[in-house]
Amino acid sequence: MYLDHIVHSVTKEPLEVAKDWMENEVHTVVGGQHTQWGTYNALLYTKTSYIEWLSVERQEVANNADHPLINLMLHDLKTSGAGFNTICIRTTNIAHLSNQLMDQGIKTSGVLHAERKTTSGLIRKWKMLFIHEEVSNALPFPFFIEWEESDEARYHSLQEDGTINASNLKLSITACEFHVRDPREVMNKWKNYFQLIKYDEQTLLLENTRLIFKQSKIETKERLASIDIDGSNLHEEITYEQATYRFL
Repeated sequence: MYLDHIVHSVTKEPLEVAKDWMENEVHTVVGGQHTQWGTYNALLYTKTSYIEWLSVERQEVANNADHPLINLMLHDLKTSGAGFNTICIRTTNIAHLSNQLMDQGIKTSGVLHAERKTTSGLIRKWKMLFIHEEVSNALPFPFFIEWEESDEARYHSLQEDGTINASNLKLSITACEFHVRDPREVMNKWKNYFQLIKYDEQTLLLENTRLIFKQSKIETKERLASIDIDGSNLHEEITYEQATYRFL
């Protein structure tokens, strides 16, 4: 399985987010609207994954969306403000994955259908799957996605509409670092539930990145704390909307 994307909840509007990152010479675009959730986003693509900066466009719609990702986003914005929320893992057979999890006695959302209207008016569709859990300060499980298009077709259309350019295809998200109270417990759950490969005592592997689990030094919310991005010209650490980006 592959890292599909990272969700970073922000207080800024997508246009402002895109402008901020473009000033750092990182090609970022306004993504579009999730009209049924009351949210919209800005996007930074790499060659196999992307970062989604998600913000609330219509508060009342978001409050009533009753969607696992939006509920997590609203909880985090209310309790600690902007920051990384969770990660999404890409699969090619989400119905099979749902059945696998249910066979283990793990309650899920069932396969959910979603779509986003792009700035060009295109409707992009996908399926999602969430582990059923209460929203809290504990580390949320990753959620899963299956795109309607193949990766090749999706990336081709994203290059055609300017969402992805040559600089994006040089980038890779090489590590995601989570800060948790009990790294061993979290790793064991993720490894067993999702059949991930254990690399060492603090690292699980996806096809395109490392998931690193470190113990929190203080009593705080358990979340993704930082990510490493390879292939840019920045070579610096940037803290943006309470999240850490390390450009290697």
